[in-house]
Amino acid sequence: MNKRTLLKLIMPLAIIMLWEALSIFIHNQFILPNIRSVLLVLLSPGTDIMGSGSLIENALMSLQRVGLGSLVATCLAVPLGVAMGRWEPLKEAFDGIVSALRPVPPLAWVPLALAWLKIGLASIVFIIALGAFFPVLLNTMQGVRGVKKNWIEAITMMGAKEHDLMVRVIFPAAAPEIWTGMRIGFGIAWMCVVAAEMLPGTSTGLGYLIMYAYSWGQIQVVMAGMIAIGFIGIIIDRFFVSVERRWLSWRGL
Repeated sequence: MNKRTLLKLIMPLAIIMLWEALSIFIHNQFILPNIRSVLLVLLSPGTDIMGSGSLIENALMSLQRVGLGSLVATCLAVPLGVAMGRWEPLKEAFDGIVSALRPVPPLAWVPLALAWLKIGLASIVFIIALGAFFPVLLNTMQGVRGVKKNWIEAITMMGAKEHDLMVRVIFPAAAPEIWTGMRIGFGIAWMCVVAAEMLPGTSTGLGYLIMYAYSWGQIQVVMAGMIAIGFIGIIIDRFFVSVERRWLSWRGL
């Protein structure tokens, strides 16, 4: 085992040891369940939990929602980001609105989402899409504005039209920044979906499972759900990184 791998293992092992020591000292499963009880839930992901579905079923439902919300956000943010990055008047027109809305947390929109879209999938997707929208928009705009001018000038001198310029230069050159925005947006969307699933009227998803388990005092399920959220988040992020390294490696050119 090399030094780098050892360093990566030290902190998780230290946290596990501290967790187990504290659970023994506190001796209260409602405050801090022991590791064994949490592992029993994690190692039985297909088992139904108090009639609320299994860990896998709820995780898949959350992934479907975050995937749909991220898709909506990307389909709206990329074209707008390209347009704002390419045409300065459009950027000036939208810049103030974006600057005003971007700091507003997605969960602050929950009352309006419920008022406009009622309880259900639409309101959840709305909250998720809001969380993912701005990172994709800003990174897309930055990527387009960062395209080297000599590339644009060269293909323009060859008689290329705007469509050819977009397809041959703008999109390929901006792709790494757009992908980074999607990566950040998906991470925020993953946090938003868990919070959105804790809203009244939701009956599936990891967020719902956590709140349902808490209402029954099953804190080991709560912690297992939290660990599952983190683990899935790591897998998703590694996917984005691997695609970036394999297909978008010209970022530094």
